[in-house]
Amino acid sequence: MTTEETENAQNLEVLNENLAKIEELSQRFVSAVSQKKSIHPGLQAPGHDLYMKAAAAYFNEAFSNPSKILERQVGYWGKALKHYVDAQQNLMQGKLDPPDDTGPKDRRFSNPLWDEHPYFNFIKQQYLFSADAVRSAVEQLDDLEDTDKKRVRYFSQQIIDLMSPTNFLGTNPEALTRAVETNGQSLVDGLENLVRDFESSEGELLVTLADKDAFQIGENLGTTKGSVVFRNEIMELIQYAPTTETVYKTPILLFPPWINKFYILDLKPKNSLIQWIVDQGYTLFVVSWKNPDASYSEFSMDDYIETGYLTALDSVKKITGEPQVNAIGYCIAGTTLSLTLALLNKRGDKSIKSATFFTTLTDFEDQGEVGVFLSNDFVDAIEEQVKQDGILESFIMSRTFSFLRSNDLIYGPAIRSYMMGEAPPAFDLLYWNGDGTNLPACMLMEYLRGLCQQNAFAREGFEVLGETVQIKDVKVPLCAIACETDHIAAWKTSYTGVRQMGSRSKTFILSESGHIAGIVNPPSKNKYGHYTNEDWSDAPDDWKDGAEYHEGSWWPTWEKWLRSRSGKHVAARRPGKAKGFPILADAPGTYVVETPKSA
Repeated sequence: MTTEETENAQNLEVLNENLAKIEELSQRFVSAVSQKKSIHPGLQAPGHDLYMKAAAAYFNEAFSNPSKILERQVGYWGKALKHYVDAQQNLMQGKLDPPDDTGPKDRRFSNPLWDEHPYFNFIKQQYLFSADAVRSAVEQLDDLEDTDKKRVRYFSQQIIDLMSPTNFLGTNPEALTRAVETNGQSLVDGLENLVRDFESSEGELLVTLADKDAFQIGENLGTTKGSVVFRNEIMELIQYAPTTETVYKTPILLFPPWINKFYILDLKPKNSLIQWIVDQGYTLFVVSWKNPDASYSEFSMDDYIETGYLTALDSVKKITGEPQVNAIGYCIAGTTLSLTLALLNKRGDKSIKSATFFTTLTDFEDQGEVGVFLSNDFVDAIEEQVKQDGILESFIMSRTFSFLRSNDLIYGPAIRSYMMGEAPPAFDLLYWNGDGTNLPACMLMEYLRGLCQQNAFAREGFEVLGETVQIKDVKVPLCAIACETDHIAAWKTSYTGVRQMGSRSKTFILSESGHIAGIVNPPSKNKYGHYTNEDWSDAPDDWKDGAEYHEGSWWPTWEKWLRSRSGKHVAARRPGKAKGFPILADAPGTYVVETPKSA
């Protein structure tokens, strides 16, 4: 037997082994999918009324202005046909080069074969022509309200992204090349990854974004030294150990969002905002929220404020002996902090000396990109689901936010994992992104109905612990940090809300980048800059046009603002020294690693 024949025989043996593995994995796949729980169909797609409105608008346009429709179609047909003819002529002339590709660059098609190979280039170009035609058709629907048009635009783009040739094995040159090079091993590995994801998510398809074995909370994530000094049914209060001999007199109390876990602010020492604040000489307390199960179904916004915010605030005052605290709220925790501030103002309670808001919305008139999921079709479906389960399970929220960046958080990772057979990367931020939390039914519906849909806090008022509070009732000195490309809390909407607050002293900082990277932006990286402007008299765009741009992180700018509101220096405070607040656990605590029972 020749060397070539031996090699072919070995390759055939490997291929047969892989085929046997595929059969075994297929059986596991069927078993995993059968475990899928029933999810309300309204959470899978927008209601039929949106499709009816879009269709009605299209047909109305077709009847009233048929030439416009025809012109658009002819333009699309012309581009697609010309490209087909050019490709055919090249082949007839014996050329294996594709026609000139003058289209915009798209990182999904970064593999050289998309440009150099006539087959793959043809598929790519035809897809881009079709995608452009769909977008153009949507933009020219004139008989739709702005909210509906925004939703049609978003869900049309989801279909466009889904149908990308990169998402299918037969039209993905990189995946096909890898399959040939590995004798099909990459496809077997990919199927293994796919089955694993279905099994670990109880029949749901949630792409694993990061290597789950590469990280352990408290070992290489959330490692800043500190102690849990208080615990109740909804939160643990962590006091961080000082790294300076003296600290500022006024302590800081930080409320992270309970949609995710607090260690986003303490991923690792070099980009930990928690560690950085401590190193600047502040006594820092951070709330770590309980990941609720169905027994928390009746837990309300009032409960979060009473048992979380006010209890944490009272505990910090007792531990430090200080009458006032500087508070921070991030995302939904910032929204709830603003409700708490308005309540304290109504009560005449001055316990909070100043407030800082990270990417916080308080006026929901413009709901940003998330608004496509805040119409009644989705919110009604959420309400029915949480009535059944008692909670909104974390994977639903995770999936929703992922679709706001589907190419980066769904299709790209799926291609690498399922078609290329690659292992998930050891990426701390993506690990955190997949470590979601559940949301109690009562609190969630109060938030979605009262704050998001009715915008009650910015309009007639939102009821908190028996008081009706409004955005104008927030009167403490405040600093708000928003992020320029934030797809969850749009900076212009954040600015509009802060502008309506009743505080005499207001500072607004606009960081470059998005909801996470714009906040987790340490000075040592010198990566994203920020804007400041003391003039609040204009609309958001005017504010930015008149703003001063600063290189580097906003952290030092904010710390300078905070320092002036933090008093003199006192001896450093260490956890466990205050009477009645013993050390219950080392940071990051126990709640952050708990896995609640499924609904």
